[in-house]
Amino acid sequence: MDGVESTDGATASRAVAELRRMVAASRIDLDETGPSVSVVIPAMNEARNLPWLAERMPRHVAEIILVDGRSVDDTVEVARRLWPDVRVVAQTRRGKGNALACGFHAATGDIVVMIDADGSMDPGEIPYFVAALRAGADYAKGSRFTVGGGSSDITRVRALGNRALNGLTNHLHGTRYSDLCYGYNAFWRRVLPVLDLDAGLPGSVSTDRLWGDGFEVETLINIRVHAAGLTIAEVASFETQRLHGVSNLNAVTDGLRVLRTIEVERRAIRRGERLRHLVQAVVIDRPQDAPPIEHERYAAVIDLVALDRERDLEGDLEDSRGATVHELSRRHAG
Repeated sequence: MDGVESTDGATASRAVAELRRMVAASRIDLDETGPSVSVVIPAMNEARNLPWLAERMPRHVAEIILVDGRSVDDTVEVARRLWPDVRVVAQTRRGKGNALACGFHAATGDIVVMIDADGSMDPGEIPYFVAALRAGADYAKGSRFTVGGGSSDITRVRALGNRALNGLTNHLHGTRYSDLCYGYNAFWRRVLPVLDLDAGLPGSVSTDRLWGDGFEVETLINIRVHAAGLTIAEVASFETQRLHGVSNLNAVTDGLRVLRTIEVERRAIRRGERLRHLVQAVVIDRPQDAPPIEHERYAAVIDLVALDRERDLEGDLEDSRGATVHELSRRHAG
């Protein structure tokens, strides 16, 4: 009898998961007159999952960018059949982080959305991320653990690990995330320099893996947008099991990489490296004819005192506590 109840329970759980997959959110499309949206999809051997994404993709997405991780199936061919105007970008190195970096740098839309290709994330939720950005956020962070979110895929071990890493990040970095390791996010393309991701040289192929090239990329991005003082909004999202294939995620090894990322980024912030990179990327490297960076555009820029993140910066930033990006750029130029 217990066995029958267990089987019925498992069947019911699967039925609920499939129901949530089919009606995950109210179906709405993007505003055709609104900001253009690029959707970046990192994919490696995901040919069987792409049709479901195409079916759920909202109308008026300006650009689909499929970043191919050297697939051995017909991922690229299927993508081109589903989206005739798809832009296929080849990875320059290995790992999900590198795939996202390549896609981000290739994007031309006003807004960039990152979504997995395995069917675990519903493209129908994209308009909600876009709405959060249009309401004033610089970065829209998907969350399975905020009101309205959920997951039929995450295991108890992974949930406990995510909770521990999430709590550690909030404690060490002063963030208030509810879901650190979820990869369904969106941002205005103008803040891409803040992410400081190395996409490599277009057309190059390497088997190397740089820091941030793996599954730790979501944690790295989340910490950097917070350190830059950007306005962050969490968006409820429901995650389901991948449709086909096997995930490349390893809960132990990738969890350790996330743990290391939390500490590496903390040290970089304390040494002032994040601040130097931000100045270099956002101000110094900007074209001379580019419009000035407004306060609203980068959300209070860098005021370490006001953001309660005062640090004992070393070297050439020792006298820069409380300075804005504009002031630091003037000092650098002088």
